[in-house]
Amino acid sequence: MAANTKTSRKVARYAVPVAVAGVAAATVAMVPAFANAGGPDLPKVTAQQLIEKIAASDVEQLSGTAKISTDLGLPKLASGLLGGGGVTGGSANPEDKVAQLANGTHTLRVAADGEDRQKLTFLDGKDEYSLIHNGDDVWGYDSKSNEVFHEKATPSEKAAGKGVGKEHKTGDRMNASPQKLAEEILAAAGPTTDVSVGETAQVAGRDAYQLVLKPKQAGSTVGSVQIAVDAKNGVPLRVQLLSAQGGKPIVDAGFTKVDFAKPSADTFTFTPPKGAKVTEGADGHGKGDKDGAFKALESFPGLDGLAGGPGGKGDVKVLGEGWATIARIDSGAGKSLKDLENDKNAPKEAKQFLDSLGDKVGGSFGEGRVMSTRLFNVLVTDDGKVYAGAVTKDALVKAAEANK
Repeated sequence: MAANTKTSRKVARYAVPVAVAGVAAATVAMVPAFANAGGPDLPKVTAQQLIEKIAASDVEQLSGTAKISTDLGLPKLASGLLGGGGVTGGSANPEDKVAQLANGTHTLRVAADGEDRQKLTFLDGKDEYSLIHNGDDVWGYDSKSNEVFHEKATPSEKAAGKGVGKEHKTGDRMNASPQKLAEEILAAAGPTTDVSVGETAQVAGRDAYQLVLKPKQAGSTVGSVQIAVDAKNGVPLRVQLLSAQGGKPIVDAGFTKVDFAKPSADTFTFTPPKGAKVTEGADGHGKGDKDGAFKALESFPGLDGLAGGPGGKGDVKVLGEGWATIARIDSGAGKSLKDLENDKNAPKEAKQFLDSLGDKVGGSFGEGRVMSTRLFNVLVTDDGKVYAGAVTKDALVKAAEANK
């Protein structure tokens, strides 16, 4: 799959960031299949030929409108704990805006001119939020609050040839789109996935093939990933992540309108408006990233003992591979779930949190609780271990029994 390296260099880099893209880390075994006549009448292609078409695409410039819908089925309480990570740079901070894409439906204007110039604008009624990458600078601007986030490559980074878009977290957050999602899925591909060509389709008024990736392994919550690929230029136009249980897509990210002409240079020019509050990214960049999950628990009344402590305490082990991958985390907690349940002095908020975790389960590992979403499931055992992955509840229980 060496051609995928070429894809990451050539496919236009822009912007519908989705936190769950990594879970769709497929693995590709080439299963010959042919597009049928469910949509536009296009010449037949194999899965291998379609992947090669994506890799050969030299499109680096585009503009248009994209829509992303995400339905993870998160409980309200858990959604609040897992989302965001803190607004370290005020309301213009890109990390907070990107986190909002993990739930609901959002419309965005997009533009790209190679690796060094991209722009994404969140459309929300009269208010807009823009994220602009132009050379060494990344800007975030929130029109409602008149706040600006700015990050710039340092002299040492520029001397080493490392621009914002290559090394800085903010630039990385822009580097995901229908195109980029497809790249990441295909780049991680290997022997645990069947790959075929599905029905043809029309996306943003353009004829497209659909590359379909399905897990070979049992126990995944993912039914398939469908990538709509422009029949003329090989650019991925839409990525859909479908649940093994059916229903509407878990993630549906795609263009509703797209133009492959070069955007004007002033599209990527930004000057902070008069009176705007400007926060430099280096001042607070990365704060809360590493230990955010621990801090979320520790800030919740009565749950500080469950966190076990931040800063890398506790072991993380990866179980399985491909679609069946499970992360096993030993929190090093000083207090178990059962301790909290039996604590008569525990705050009611802590008990409410336990109830939000979902069903009680048991096995040779002991007992625990499972929090379920349409994509991720998490098992928290009474002895402070956490098992998490895009797998079913039964798969987590089996993993806990085999690795107690």
